[in-house]
Amino acid sequence: MQAIQVEIHYDFICPWCWIGQRNLAAALIESGVRQAVSIRYVPFELNPSMPVEGMDRRSYRTRKFGSWARSQGMDAQVAAAGLTAGAQFHYDRMLRTPNTRLAHRLMQFAQSRSEPQRTAALYHAIYAAYFSEGRDIGALDTLVAIATEHAFDAHGVRAYLLSTSGNEEIDAARRRADQLGIHSVPTITIAGEVISGAQPPSVFVNALHSAAQRSAA
Repeated sequence: MQAIQVEIHYDFICPWCWIGQRNLAAALIESGVRQAVSIRYVPFELNPSMPVEGMDRRSYRTRKFGSWARSQGMDAQVAAAGLTAGAQFHYDRMLRTPNTRLAHRLMQFAQSRSEPQRTAALYHAIYAAYFSEGRDIGALDTLVAIATEHAFDAHGVRAYLLSTSGNEEIDAARRRADQLGIHSVPTITIAGEVISGAQPPSVFVNALHSAAQRSAA
């Protein structure tokens, strides 16, 4: 059977992307086709104009949603949904809204230099670092530390992130997303079938089974 190609369009500040990732991970196990799946992580910056140093989260969210109380209500809804998916959100620890360009570049680094399992673990770890631990994933030192925790070479990661490597690929990915009509994340494509939003595992299981049947045929 040919590999089932999966593309995950994501941004690390999107909580639903993390929930979608956990649901997809559960579906890969349930479907029984995990070993036949090839995953590519496609960056999609939701806030490309965010200052490099990020912003105070309370100020940013208050301005974006009209009030801090409304932002907290939305956070509570996400946290409840996360419990079902196995994603723990601790919004009280999150002080900044980061610029995610460096984190996307770290994923570019990982995908070009590491095996899929370690890349997938790093992908999950960046979300957990932000949403569970409140770490600043826009900061170079934080990302180097996260990568090192998952057996990536600290010097190699730091040198890559201090260069301009990966920027062109991120910009090209956004242009391609625009051409494909992808305007929000998470958007997960399974063998050409586009699935929008953090769908439950059953949706991904059905798509994976359909893809496996087409591949076998």
